[in-house]
Amino acid sequence: MKHLRKDLSLFGLTMVAVGSVIGSGIFLTPSQIASYIPSSGLIILAWILGGILALTGALTLGELGGMFPKTGGIYVYLREAYGSFIGFLYGWAYFTVIMSGTVAALSIAFATYLGYIFPLTETGKVIVSVILILVVTVINIFRVKIVEMTTNTFSLLKLAGIGIIIFVGLVWGASGNMAVKGMAPAAGATSGITAFGLAMIGVLWSFGGWHHTSFLAGEAKNSNRNIPRAMVLGTLIVLVVYILTNMAYIFLMPVPDIAVSQSLAADALELVIPAGGLFVAVLIAVSTFGTALADTLSGPRIYFAMSNDGLFFKNLTNIHPGYNTPVNAIIAQSVWALIILFMWRTFEAVITYVTFIDWIFFFLTAMIVIIFRITRKDAPRAFKTPLYPLVPVVFIVTSFLFVLNTLAENILYAGAGLGLLLAG
Repeated sequence: MKHLRKDLSLFGLTMVAVGSVIGSGIFLTPSQIASYIPSSGLIILAWILGGILALTGALTLGELGGMFPKTGGIYVYLREAYGSFIGFLYGWAYFTVIMSGTVAALSIAFATYLGYIFPLTETGKVIVSVILILVVTVINIFRVKIVEMTTNTFSLLKLAGIGIIIFVGLVWGASGNMAVKGMAPAAGATSGITAFGLAMIGVLWSFGGWHHTSFLAGEAKNSNRNIPRAMVLGTLIVLVVYILTNMAYIFLMPVPDIAVSQSLAADALELVIPAGGLFVAVLIAVSTFGTALADTLSGPRIYFAMSNDGLFFKNLTNIHPGYNTPVNAIIAQSVWALIILFMWRTFEAVITYVTFIDWIFFFLTAMIVIIFRITRKDAPRAFKTPLYPLVPVVFIVTSFLFVLNTLAENILYAGAGLGLLLAG
């Protein structure tokens, strides 16, 4: 059995959670959400609910993180509850669909927004996407402490950049009396359950990633306590940031304009700052790079743990002799991310392909908390889910409905992901 060095602090783990969540979603999905529910009050409500649901997930999985502080996170929980087969399917899905696909999608988003700064052809964007994947791979092969410092830096940079958008929106938007106009319901506002449910897809996708710290438990200091804390703290930080960012958008632009904007953050900021579009392009490029870096850190720990358990390719347990990182697992994920990049090519296709499978396993993992409260009620728990069983039940029901809705609305990409899962 091979082990990784315990280098990650609570702050570093929290920044991994924040960095994994805040990628490109807060810049890309608000327009889509406004097109479904063109009412400022409902938009803010959707983001509040999304944050609460993500928090129920963090609080639910936090209990499992305290019970099983081992490298691999959700894979470990699934294996403990359902056996090696389901644990393997999760790791297989994470390798073939979820994490590799997320890195591929982030590389596409990075190249797209870099194209606003430096004109790029379609071929040029593909080349940039490939370079991004290679760069984050090389950085992650170095000692994890170096990756932690780099991830911390990019997470703080993206928070600072988003803070500027929030400041501009809340100060200049409100001072121009745009707040009153922005907070009024838009003409023809839709408040139906169906429209709200469709809007929540973008919201929940934007909140995805808070659980990535669980994969790093084997490299975390005081992991049985710091893993749950990092998931909850990271989710709370993102919730506050997302609500304030959407308020800033609404203060700067009427909701109907938000709904049709193709580059919302840039359009909103340019109303006050002439070079706002350039600033936003740089910010999104920094944000997506930081998230790709964090995801390339967390995902390979699952394959490393699986290999240690004899459930995946044995050479993925190889640890770099100088840097003490799972080098083969890192390289394997990045190679598959490159294959997905060339296979799908578009951001929307990759994200749909990824989220459907991810939420199937969220549903199965959340069920474990209830199962273990019954079958292992005397097991030590460094962290207990508050308001049990309400909190896990809310997350379980949400996960189930999200999976059904994605399958119904996006059968092609969801079906492709399901096909790869079944191939496992």
